[in-house]
Amino acid sequence: MSYSGSVRPVSERKSLSGGSSEKSPWYLPVALATDTLGIVVPVCTVFAVTRQPHPVLAALGAAAVWLGVRATHRRYAVQALGESRGVLPVLHDWLTLLGLLAVARIAAGESSEPAVALLALSAAPLVTVVCRKATHRHLTALRREAQSVHRVLVIGEPSAADDVVEHLAGRTDHAYVVTGVIPVGSGQLTSGVPALTRLGSAQPATPDEDWVPVLDVAEQLGAELVLVAPGPRLSGERLRRLSWALHDVGLPLAVSPGLTEVALRRLRSVTVAGLSLLHIAPPTRRGAHVVLKSALDRAGAALGLLLLAPVYGLLALAVRLDSPGPVLHKQTRIGQDGTPFTMWKFRTMVVDAEARRAELAAANEQDGPLFKMRRDPRVTRTGRWLRRSSLDELPQLVNVVRGEMSLVGPRPPLPDEVAQYDDVELRRLTVKPGLTGLWQISGRSDLSWDETVALDLRYADNWSIGGDLDVIARTFRAVVDGRGAY
Repeated sequence: MSYSGSVRPVSERKSLSGGSSEKSPWYLPVALATDTLGIVVPVCTVFAVTRQPHPVLAALGAAAVWLGVRATHRRYAVQALGESRGVLPVLHDWLTLLGLLAVARIAAGESSEPAVALLALSAAPLVTVVCRKATHRHLTALRREAQSVHRVLVIGEPSAADDVVEHLAGRTDHAYVVTGVIPVGSGQLTSGVPALTRLGSAQPATPDEDWVPVLDVAEQLGAELVLVAPGPRLSGERLRRLSWALHDVGLPLAVSPGLTEVALRRLRSVTVAGLSLLHIAPPTRRGAHVVLKSALDRAGAALGLLLLAPVYGLLALAVRLDSPGPVLHKQTRIGQDGTPFTMWKFRTMVVDAEARRAELAAANEQDGPLFKMRRDPRVTRTGRWLRRSSLDELPQLVNVVRGEMSLVGPRPPLPDEVAQYDDVELRRLTVKPGLTGLWQISGRSDLSWDETVALDLRYADNWSIGGDLDVIARTFRAVVDGRGAY
């Protein structure tokens, strides 16, 4: 069965008006050149300075292996270029490189010093990460202006279609721009995207009653993807026949299962008795990963306390000299599973700050149960600097060592905030609160309450050791930037 109309193949269609659906052509050559130079230059230099044998040959060989590892992991695929700025994939590639070179060194009887070789290779992941970040930033800027994006036609019952449209429109860090909607049934759309035709509520008498109008609209809009939000009126055999018609003209089909904020690693597709099923793994709440996270948290916090001891002394002196009162401020916060604990931080407010909170309630700039003021009169001069730099949070390393907090997790809430939580917001308490988290690297106090909750729930359901390391790495930039810290 095929559709014999005049619909052109996807490859012949026009790209989005005013821009191109293709990524910038320089992404691949720049990535290849950067990865090559990130190996060749430091290896040649270090080997030459330390008088290691065959510096040029070693550099070229290491570069070839590095490019091979990255290509095998599909880092140079068009779909991957510019899409991520994460550190962990690069680290994974680099460790693979070290393993392969170690084997090659033994097999070839190479006599260079291992420590020197490791030093020479250490620049490669740093250079690659910088390149990835620059490419990602460029691609994100293009997509804000509707460049390097793909036209998407959404099909589904009005409420489901509106939900898909709103989710895609809420962010600009992806390649999908919805240019049209085909609602199923007579309900009204609220997203504002034009509906150029409709499909009937019931299974059509002949299949072409569905695919003819769909393919006509796809041709009219120059759609590069059809995204279906299935429901009672569009599922089973009806969806199957529509997919046949779309694929016969080379138009890709995607199906939205209605899930949000589920990490890809938790999803697994299987086919059972002819049915396509999507398995969703439960969030990690116990087991080896939780034990490892706790061990890393406590070890990292203990090391931080040891290394930062001189800084603690200087900050304590600054707080004491700036205003009367204790150096440390303690508060009761709510931890994992609703367990209260005493949280410590350097004092950033005057001593009677809690008593004065009621009189400032009308000036609250946050929605939801949080209380935040951009220019809170209770904050001391030193306190403003401590808050902007997040140094006031350092005493919470003690809470991490004690197991009450984690290095990464949701913001630890106050008891009166938790008293206002609904069932959804209470899910924030299924993991330990953190010294840093997605909220800190995403804007901190500039976020709305709904945005804060969404980030915390995303973390609680999808956390991983690798994700924690990525958040910690990105926290340093957020602290330097200071955005949303007040």
